[in-house]
Amino acid sequence: MRNLSLLTDLYEFSMANGFHKDLPDTRATFDLFFRKVPDQGSFVITAGLQQIIDTLPLSFTPVDIAYFRSLHLWDEDFLNFLATFKFDCHLQAIPEGTPVFPREPLITVEGPIAQAQLLETLLLTILNHESLIATKARRMTFAAGDRPIMEFGARRAQGADSAVYGARAAVIGGVSSTSNMLAGEKFSIPVAGTMAHSWIEAYPDELTAFRQWAKFYPDNSALLVDTYDVLTSGIPNAITVFKELRASGHEPVGIRIDSGDIASLSRKARAMLDDAGFPKAKITISNALDENIIESLLHQGAPIDNFGIGEKLITSASSPVLSGVYKLAAIEQDGKLIPKIKISDSREKVTIPGKKQVYRLYREGTNKAFADLIALADEPITDQHHLDVLDSNPLSVSKVQPLNSFDAKPLLAPVDLDQKAVSPLDIQAFSKQRIAELPDETKRLTKPDSYHVYMTPQLAKLQDDLIKGK
Repeated sequence: MRNLSLLTDLYEFSMANGFHKDLPDTRATFDLFFRKVPDQGSFVITAGLQQIIDTLPLSFTPVDIAYFRSLHLWDEDFLNFLATFKFDCHLQAIPEGTPVFPREPLITVEGPIAQAQLLETLLLTILNHESLIATKARRMTFAAGDRPIMEFGARRAQGADSAVYGARAAVIGGVSSTSNMLAGEKFSIPVAGTMAHSWIEAYPDELTAFRQWAKFYPDNSALLVDTYDVLTSGIPNAITVFKELRASGHEPVGIRIDSGDIASLSRKARAMLDDAGFPKAKITISNALDENIIESLLHQGAPIDNFGIGEKLITSASSPVLSGVYKLAAIEQDGKLIPKIKISDSREKVTIPGKKQVYRLYREGTNKAFADLIALADEPITDQHHLDVLDSNPLSVSKVQPLNSFDAKPLLAPVDLDQKAVSPLDIQAFSKQRIAELPDETKRLTKPDSYHVYMTPQLAKLQDDLIKGK
């Protein structure tokens, strides 16, 4: 893994320089969280933690130090600090694949304030991107039901890293495979793909192109049928080759349609394939798909078996930003913890102070989650029979809410920077289990029900006292 320690903003170093000089013995706690779910959804799928683990600890090479020196911004004392410090930050994080909600700390960082400040941009860059793509993939796979989605987005991704780590995030969000060979190798993701129109165009005619493909790949013949005309050329020629394959002892995979009226073409293609004796030949579609198009096609009864999705998945085109933020929650000086808060005229930008833990609340004795709870880290929240809570949404007008007979499971756990990477397919399976625990009403794509995220009275009082300046 290449060193990304310089993947940060200038002001992080300028603040770190000041902290190093003024607050050398101060430790700080920062929270990384988001305020708004993309696509007006109910939850986000958190992803990116493994890349963060692979990137840390921070370290600066002699070349980096020479670059800093050339900027003439900081003195040699600070440059020596950067060159020689021992990384002393400790992270807690909610596991990748977990559905998470606004204002919940996804990662907390505790360490010397100068070091912890330097992590802001790096952590946000990684977690914002990968959580965004995992969330979009979840929406698309939800729309597709049990039909596999292949991630085809590398050529539309906004850079090489976005293509590779976006493919990994898409698998966490539910896709079955990727066309991206580097992602396949790096993360042991299944790879899939058919052919491009250039294969067809390179031969004198479509039938010859299909026959040559079948010659090289007799057991992987998925033919692209829309280069010229799907119904009068593509499907008839595919059927001809499928019959030749069967006669030689091979079964065809199916066809892919990449343009046109997909609903109509897929129905007619299915009828033609069935009539020709190929009811198991699969129909794959592609061409700028998203969850709304998928939902519409299936609502129309389109007989589609697989989806290949590129640009609208790898860029989360309809909602391309997860606006995660990194905010100071507490500092520790002389053994005393001092909670910190950001106050704003915009109520929704007021932060939640202090060191915290996030709990998922389940109906007692079940795996049915009904709310989350943000508490101070030292509050004894375990299995509960009764607890009064308040809504963490700063725009909420609800009063104290009593909760009865529930189980509370903590979500934030210490991060081991030496931990072994987990397969994104295993994280996908974990994610599906966690999503299954949520109320069904929160999972739908259009106007999902909100999922409550509460605060304990002790935390709410701390926030209110700090707002009032007590």
